[in-house]
Amino acid sequence: MALTGTTAASRAKILAEALPYIQRFHGKTIVIKYGGSAMTDEALRHSFARDVVLLKLVGMNPVVVHGGGPQIDDLLRRVGKKGEFIQGMRVTDAETMDVVEMVLGGQVNKDIVNLINQHGGRAVGLTGKDGGLIRAKKMLVRGVGDAEPLDIGQVGEVESIDPEIVHRLHTHNFVPVIAPLGVGKKGETYNINADLVAGKVAEVLKAEKLVVLTNTPGVLDKDGNLLTGLSARKVDELFANGTISGGMLPKISSALDAVKNGVNTCHIIDGRVEHALLLEILTDEGVGTLIRRR
Repeated sequence: MALTGTTAASRAKILAEALPYIQRFHGKTIVIKYGGSAMTDEALRHSFARDVVLLKLVGMNPVVVHGGGPQIDDLLRRVGKKGEFIQGMRVTDAETMDVVEMVLGGQVNKDIVNLINQHGGRAVGLTGKDGGLIRAKKMLVRGVGDAEPLDIGQVGEVESIDPEIVHRLHTHNFVPVIAPLGVGKKGETYNINADLVAGKVAEVLKAEKLVVLTNTPGVLDKDGNLLTGLSARKVDELFANGTISGGMLPKISSALDAVKNGVNTCHIIDGRVEHALLLEILTDEGVGTLIRRR
């Protein structure tokens, strides 16, 4: 169907609006934490893949770090095991670790790679174990009051990241897709929070942006209004007064650490919106909360 003059002009205006952003971010690294509804809704999955391919085609270097909590829970149920969480962290015994590695390093990672490739990209799947990408150590969860720290199994925190394999993939125009699994000094596998991995990867790669897809419009004040243009100092204030709490804590904490350690900006965006990545990166309005150093 032919476009009307008004529709064609509107689309041309959108393209023109994107030009300065394309120029500004050409050659820059954009780390994307992919999770929430954007991973499970079929239309949103394809929207996300097309966005990643377009960002690569216009000269940016997207890096995807993904989660997979719902998929892990589903497989655990199917093998007769119930997921357990302490302070928001998944208790990961040896049997659960096998499921986590199967889902994150296999099913979910390869699904994302395949989807990006279907839409004309050149994606390569990695876990933190590949090429020594993510070195990890056991995470102990803080106990209540004066209680001893809790050992919740093979749950890790990032000790170091070697970005060489990511740099090599970028040099050859591939899109790295990273599952949040790390390796310990003795070769043991660790399950790591994907928000934490995304933030650390962004820091090490000196990324221009860290973009976190969520199931909310962004950071909201106590009246439910969207907040944006936040400085690191303002985010600290929102932590202190309880505005940021619950499931947003690890996401915003990782984002805050990233901007304090060299990442230019972080964007907490609504992954339930089609083409949310393009709207946030390539338009004036955006669709979420922007966090900057100052």
